[in-house]
Amino acid sequence: MNIRKGTKSDMPAVLELIRELAIFEKEPDAVVVTVADLERDGFGEQPLFYTFVAEVDTKIVGMALYYYRYSTWKGRTIHLEDLIVNEKMRGTGLGLALYKEIIAQGKRDGVRRIEWNVLDWNTPAIDFYEKSGARMLTDWRVVNMDEKGIENFLNKQ
Repeated sequence: MNIRKGTKSDMPAVLELIRELAIFEKEPDAVVVTVADLERDGFGEQPLFYTFVAEVDTKIVGMALYYYRYSTWKGRTIHLEDLIVNEKMRGTGLGLALYKEIIAQGKRDGVRRIEWNVLDWNTPAIDFYEKSGARMLTDWRVVNMDEKGIENFLNKQ
């Protein structure tokens, strides 16, 4: 197992893992991002995200995608957007290795918080995070607005 920073040439494999996650999360048709999007957005002059990939026998079987946010209370933080391990590789320690790398990146960067979301029905992930010492915030709600919501809101104003 090898954990390393993701490169532009890794993005086709990263997209396959993203699609696998969408199927797991019961949203198989939700992924609209393309390899070109990932290459442009992750490897331009001002990258919007960074990745770590996990390789076994030179095949990418896991990844963690993160980006920096700014908290008015804490300053610079890391948001872990997704940590994905190929279904056949779950339970091998690969997810833990990626998780450790994200936590280590936060330490190297001196961030005061690392945050992410988890679906309330994903009990294996919730158990994993709680055992690691992460706090599950139950009094906050995740809010988002999709493309249709953005358009509808702006058309009403």
